[in-house]
Amino acid sequence: MEINLLPHALNITTLALFAVVALVTIATPGPTVLLALANGARYGVRRSLPGMLGAVSSDFVLVGSVALGLGAVLAASEFWFSVVKWIGAIYLAWLGIRLLRSKGGLDLSRAQADDGEAAPMRIFAKSFLVAVTNPKGYLFCSALLPQFINAAEPQWPQYAAISVVFAALDFSVMLGYAIIGARAVSLLRRRAVLWLDRSCGAILLALAGTMAFYRRGAN
Repeated sequence: MEINLLPHALNITTLALFAVVALVTIATPGPTVLLALANGARYGVRRSLPGMLGAVSSDFVLVGSVALGLGAVLAASEFWFSVVKWIGAIYLAWLGIRLLRSKGGLDLSRAQADDGEAAPMRIFAKSFLVAVTNPKGYLFCSALLPQFINAAEPQWPQYAAISVVFAALDFSVMLGYAIIGARAVSLLRRRAVLWLDRSCGAILLALAGTMAFYRRGAN
């Protein structure tokens, strides 16, 4: 007897197609992958793992919220959309400014003593908050995910399968960025950390500005 571990309506072909679309989206440099890059440069790959787990946790929140209809609420409510948008923009700007002011965090013992900056929970919380307060993610997933869901079948198992694929891809991409950051440090030493911190900080500030002017009807 054949045992199908996937929901009847969500076959391998559907998941593969979703994985391709999701991979293109995730691999495009955004706030969470930039944090993974910066964390890899400052703390090394192992110490940056909590940040990756924070972003992965936000993936499950994101997909779950879409399944519950939160994305539709944000698309319909100017007030709640603005609340999430401004929280995300302000937080991104704050992180960007901190990275711009960085003097290079190569010395891990100093980083650990710097107000707990390298504490695993701090690294986890940064990536989680950056991802979960980005209204673009909710709107994008609200438009994308239902296209891979069969409405005639139970939907929660389908969303669960999609969330696992999405999280696995997200983790893999962030791991790659963290390795690149750590490798840059091993090759270029302190100057690499300073360059990466300030470059990522400038990009995060630019993304914060973009988010601040982002409107629900934007593509």
